[in-house]
Amino acid sequence: MKKIKIDLIAINAGRNLAYFSGLHFHKSERPAVLLVGKGKAPAFIFPEFEHEKVANAAFDITQFAYTENPSTWGGAFKKALNYFNGHQSMIGVEPTAMRFLEINLLQCSSAEIRITSAAHIFNTLRTVKDNEEINSIRQAIEIAETALINTIPFIKVGITEQEIANELVVNLLRNGSEPELPFAPIVASGPNSANPHAISSSRKIREGDLILIDWGARKNEYISDITRTFALGSVDDELMTIYEIVKKANHAARRILPSNFISEKIDFAARNIIQKEGYGNFFIHRTGHGIGLEAHEEPYIAAENSTKIISGMTFTIEPGIYLPGKGGVRIEDDVVASNDKLITLTSLNRELIIL
Repeated sequence: MKKIKIDLIAINAGRNLAYFSGLHFHKSERPAVLLVGKGKAPAFIFPEFEHEKVANAAFDITQFAYTENPSTWGGAFKKALNYFNGHQSMIGVEPTAMRFLEINLLQCSSAEIRITSAAHIFNTLRTVKDNEEINSIRQAIEIAETALINTIPFIKVGITEQEIANELVVNLLRNGSEPELPFAPIVASGPNSANPHAISSSRKIREGDLILIDWGARKNEYISDITRTFALGSVDDELMTIYEIVKKANHAARRILPSNFISEKIDFAARNIIQKEGYGNFFIHRTGHGIGLEAHEEPYIAAENSTKIISGMTFTIEPGIYLPGKGGVRIEDDVVASNDKLITLTSLNRELIIL
């Protein structure tokens, strides 16, 4: 904070609040904000009926509770800023999480407050995982893989994408995933699989379809994110070809040399193979992204990203080829950087499985 000249950090409900304080608050119409500054215990602004939950904070905090009457909310924010003498403060926030609700309450407390991004602080502190965090990711992977194996027998001609996704959710929960999944499973079949972030639909599975399944589990708050592509019966020759290309690209990126432990070079390792095979224009997203408390976080494995990969970083490798109107293939694995290599944490078969 001192280095980038920020006086206070404001952390609202969500993953960062839990990570830094042990306080679990979901975003709702009631604000919950932790203020961190120099020389004093952090201040927490929250609904007064949550006193019992606040008692579980990981460290001493000064409490500023408000009632159910929204007219009292601004007073709690003003008192918290008075506590820090923070009426002329530069306040850093998480730019993708802080809402107008909280920013407005802060700014209405003092016309001299300035709000800026503190993304670098959050990203730096969370990017490198310790052994306990990595073990939780391993457990989330095991849960996800077992859930998919249990779901595969359910897949047949006439079943809808939504029905498969629902069955997968049930199996994720049965196998130990926490109820708040990292994201809703994606089941995309036939031409729908050419949409990288399709939404599971009412389309019925047909003979000759590729079926792309992107799913994950959560354990001890940490997540897994995996994709596998299956075939239902015999598929088009070109779809078989792009599957083998994607599999080769996935392998190349996971076997990157230590001298190339840079985000953009890992991306290039996968992208170069797809481009050489003539499908470069159909690989339309980055090669990967960090995983941890959230499904998308630093580091991002993308072209023109010079982030150095260091031990303890966990991320996905997920090249894909998407042919509009025909079908798509993605093979996604979770990896962790460890000294001079990438360790693949996922273990599911990467050969094309014909159902």
